[in-house]
Amino acid sequence: MRIWSLHSKYLDAKGLVALWRETLLAKNVLLGNTRGYTQHPQLQRFRAAKRPVDAVNQYLAAVFDEATQRGYKFNRDKFEPVSREQRIAVTDGQIVYEQQHLLNKLKLRDPERYAALQNGPKMVPHPLFQVISGDVEPWEKL
Repeated sequence: MRIWSLHSKYLDAKGLVALWRETLLAKNVLLGNTRGYTQHPQLQRFRAAKRPVDAVNQYLAAVFDEATQRGYKFNRDKFEPVSREQRIAVTDGQIVYEQQHLLNKLKLRDPERYAALQNGPKMVPHPLFQVISGDVEPWEKL
């Protein structure tokens, strides 16, 4: 499971579809609808949010918007609207780590996207996340 801290606009088609699927799984885990993945490290930051399921719904809404802009037909009924948005902290070290991790994937899967992003500025986070100073997050599997 990889729920990117990076904005979904950087992902290739395969990555965007996987992100949607994996975040839906995360939502089901948080709702208690599955027995698997309950201790997955990627869920720690959502569990620490004031309203974990709302945070996942907020995350999904932004991924849905990106997918819609690209012409994908993701199911809008898979997440609920959030009345009060929230922010989750993510370290700048995590953003740098994920940027390199994504570039490594894109180098193999989508060389054109890789070429466009490899020398660009530091990638911005998904709108749910607020960047703070720090090293790679402790939940990240290095």
